[in-house]
Amino acid sequence: MAASALVTAINKTIFATSTDDLRPAMTGVFFELDKKGLQCVATDAHRLVRYKRTEVKCPKSDSFIVPRKPLSLLKAAIPVTDEEITVSYNNNHLFVKHGSTQMSCRLIDARFPDYKVVIPTENPYRLTVNKNDFQSALRRVSVFSNKSTNQVALNITGSELQLAAQDVDFSFEGNERMKCSYDGEDMMIAFNAKFLIEMMTVAESDEVTIELSTPTKAGIIKPTEKEENEELLMLVMPLMLNQ
Repeated sequence: MAASALVTAINKTIFATSTDDLRPAMTGVFFELDKKGLQCVATDAHRLVRYKRTEVKCPKSDSFIVPRKPLSLLKAAIPVTDEEITVSYNNNHLFVKHGSTQMSCRLIDARFPDYKVVIPTENPYRLTVNKNDFQSALRRVSVFSNKSTNQVALNITGSELQLAAQDVDFSFEGNERMKCSYDGEDMMIAFNAKFLIEMMTVAESDEVTIELSTPTKAGIIKPTEKEENEELLMLVMPLMLNQ
């Protein structure tokens, strides 16, 4: 595969891995290989990222979990170019060869959770926003959020999106309004602003679409423009609204 394909796959998934050592399977990135391509998945039970590359051909269907730390070192060690690298593996180790450089790491010996059941298939409402404007608004409003939850409530009505955050302990409150395009029933839903900000960073398009159904079900975030041979899907669980 091209070195840039692997680096991009790591960059777009590694931030969603878990730091909870009691759930070792979630502390790495799940690689799924088949003849149609490569799929990388990361989740910490609050959010999930699935990234697909269709131009990477794998000889057979297989899967393994690569720990977070070796992936961080790997993306720093290989160039973001179209140079070819060779990825190989056995039951316990992953090997990456780039020119005269060879790297290997132990794989995580655990079962990755069945992430497919978490991804909602019916999210009928679609919210489209300018990615940079949305990320900037989240950064400003999240200053006023509770530091343990980073909760920001999104109030979506027609062509207006209102962001609100408050920290009851300090009597802080922040509100901001921005334009959006929304197809669905008016809704108020809350998310962890830190998660959304990170997701906006990896969505490389001018606009993002957030697919929603109810305030208690996961939202799906996708870039509106897709790169050739790539597919990115991000899922974030909502928070309970502070009444």
